[in-house]
Amino acid sequence: MTDVVVITGLSGAGRSTAADVLEDQGWFVIDNMPVALMPKVAELANVPSSETDRIAFVAGWNTEPVALNQMLDDLRAPGSRVRMVFLDASTDVLIRRYESTRRRHPIGTGDLLGGAIEQERLALEPLRASADVVVDTSDLNVHQLRDRITELFGDDDRAPGMQVTVTSFGFKHGLPSDVDMVLDCRFLPNPHWVEELRPQTGTDEPVRDYVLGSDLAQAFLARVDGLLDVLLPAFEQEGKAYLTLAFGCTGGRHRSVAISEEVARRLRARGLAPGVLHRDIAKGS
Repeated sequence: MTDVVVITGLSGAGRSTAADVLEDQGWFVIDNMPVALMPKVAELANVPSSETDRIAFVAGWNTEPVALNQMLDDLRAPGSRVRMVFLDASTDVLIRRYESTRRRHPIGTGDLLGGAIEQERLALEPLRASADVVVDTSDLNVHQLRDRITELFGDDDRAPGMQVTVTSFGFKHGLPSDVDMVLDCRFLPNPHWVEELRPQTGTDEPVRDYVLGSDLAQAFLARVDGLLDVLLPAFEQEGKAYLTLAFGCTGGRHRSVAISEEVARRLRARGLAPGVLHRDIAKGS
């Protein structure tokens, strides 16, 4: 079975970096190929003599969304594993990236840069809406983006089925835009107000015990378990490839981290292999 990934998204959001990561991992990466030719390449990869079973297409701003979505549906029909990742970033961040590199935006430059970015965003919205996973790179450096792409596509031994990621974040640093479900942990006892716990994080045993030791936390986790009892099989049946659960607290260092780690542990007990990301754990309180 051929494994096909389409990397798309806004110019400047990290498509080239994502493509380099997959190429380093042995994927056959093709940039800017016409949509009409993509099925032919996938067909060649399916022949018994082919030594290529993992193909990544990089689709830029000039890709026709309707044609690409239809092509992907056609590829899924014979049984190929097909996924699409959309790389996004805020307009302000993209402007800073273009200004720092002095690159030209493919559909606009100069004083029109912000408008060109928004024009591209609007044109690619149908691809964002149909993507299996959206990665917001606004707050990611190159190394963090590499880690994220590796976590999504780099594990050849991962069991087939829906891939679940659990992430923690701090509301003071902004809501994550690339997650499926957000749960607020700010009602739990806050280790920030315990002097000896404040410098530690939710990965440290004293903080973990403090957060999980409350009856409120155990009641919350029991209800999360019940919610997942419903959601996981339903999303699997619907054919969802990725599910990202986000747990937030004020700063993203204590409560959300401890809860995310515990939810991931419970997912492993279900036989899943969740990825775990702590977006704001290194930021100040």
